[in-house]
Amino acid sequence: MLLLELVLMLMLCAVVLGWVARHFGFPYPIALVVGGGALSFIPNLPDFPFDPQLVLVVVLPPILYQAALLTSWKDFKANLRDIGLLAIGLVAFTTLAVGVAVKLVVPEMPWAAAFVLGAIVSPPDAVAATSILSRLNIPRRIVTVLEGESLVNDASGLVLYKFAVAAVLTGTFSLADASAQFAGLVLGGLAVGIILAFVFIAIHKRLGDPFIEVLMSLSIPYVAYIVAESLHVSGVLAVVAAGLLRGRHAPEIVSAEMRILARSVWNIFVFVLNSLIFMLIGIHVSHVIANLTQYSIGELVLWGSLVSLVAIAVRFVWVYPAAWLPRLLNRSLREREPRPRKRELFVVSWCGMRGIVSLAAALALPVTLPNGMAFPYRDLIVFLTFFVIATTLIGQGLTLSPFIRRLKVGADWESEKERERARSAMRQAAASAIEATSGKASPALIKVLQAEFSGVADPDETIRTAGALALDIRRAAIDAERKALIALWRNNEIGDEVLHHLEELLDYREAQLKG
Repeated sequence: MLLLELVLMLMLCAVVLGWVARHFGFPYPIALVVGGGALSFIPNLPDFPFDPQLVLVVVLPPILYQAALLTSWKDFKANLRDIGLLAIGLVAFTTLAVGVAVKLVVPEMPWAAAFVLGAIVSPPDAVAATSILSRLNIPRRIVTVLEGESLVNDASGLVLYKFAVAAVLTGTFSLADASAQFAGLVLGGLAVGIILAFVFIAIHKRLGDPFIEVLMSLSIPYVAYIVAESLHVSGVLAVVAAGLLRGRHAPEIVSAEMRILARSVWNIFVFVLNSLIFMLIGIHVSHVIANLTQYSIGELVLWGSLVSLVAIAVRFVWVYPAAWLPRLLNRSLREREPRPRKRELFVVSWCGMRGIVSLAAALALPVTLPNGMAFPYRDLIVFLTFFVIATTLIGQGLTLSPFIRRLKVGADWESEKERERARSAMRQAAASAIEATSGKASPALIKVLQAEFSGVADPDETIRTAGALALDIRRAAIDAERKALIALWRNNEIGDEVLHHLEELLDYREAQLKG
């Protein structure tokens, strides 16, 4: 009963915090981290029983999978070099820098434990950043790089995290062995994800029921993660690979009804997971602080501020050279790609907010070593992790939008051009489909439907022109629009963002006809 009461309390807190974030117009992770921290000050708050190792398994797969589903493979591939430099190079650099900084201020902490903290806070969470960037209509390339980074850096950060935790547990570490294991984890995880994606795509084509399809979509990330981890390869990369591949095939195998249902289910599910993990860490922090009596409040704040400053500064130190050096060393690259603007690099550098991945990794730390002794400095690591998340989410998250407006980063007009190109092709396809039925329908009906699909008439008004024939013609026109839209997308004439936007409109129009 206590567990049920705690879950209910957390859900109600999430509702309040979600409303606050929406009302004041800032990303909800900021409200969640503030609310989670506030929970730690409630006196006599009961402990929330959980298995630390279960946190990663429950929380990460669906969040990463949803992000991968919505990521454009075309844009991801086009920016693979920049994404790789951030998601792998910067993660490793941050792990080392934070580890060294912590070791300097807490000399008693073992090197392996210091690098555990470095690995935990190394991958930024781009959820808050991209939600702000998408609303401000800045160049798509910035959003693509940040989204792609958030997918891959979770994998690289968690792999380094596992190596560091293993070094703490065993007391040994070999760079050569770790490098070989890293390659095996990466390649194996990608292979598992790709194979399972094709298996689930084949199964999906034979289901035909939207509720069963949504249920299966919720199981895919967990199956991919568990299968990969049981084979001792990267479960995170398996989930990402499965999501990217299935997202590439989704427009042609998923029904409109299933997409409408899945959007709502997935958004609610991911919001609940984010809310619970932020609330959970808030409850856990109160017990962590109670165990840190050997340190003064001043020391904890100073160390937390130092780690946060290093995590923020390291990103600036890495981003500018990583953007400029490849172009200085490669002439063809200079001719092929424009030089990145300083204002855009600043935006990428400032989008270093830590979030759900760092929280889950900190909570998943083992409580004891194999010999029964406590995991060294676990409570301090958890506290510093939460401090970094709060500092970056609040400090960077709330200032990102004003910085972008002040820097006057250019708007992304390419999406508008693509959207208009797609609408034009869809109108032509619908007109052809309607014209093909001229032998079956009256000229008056054809005229009404042509006006509806050309955008001259309001569909809500013309939908009253009912009858079986009119509905059949409308369905044929919507089907023609959908085929034209997917053809443009397959030919790389429009991006995934435009596809998803117009596809959603078609889904609701098709559902309206069924209603």
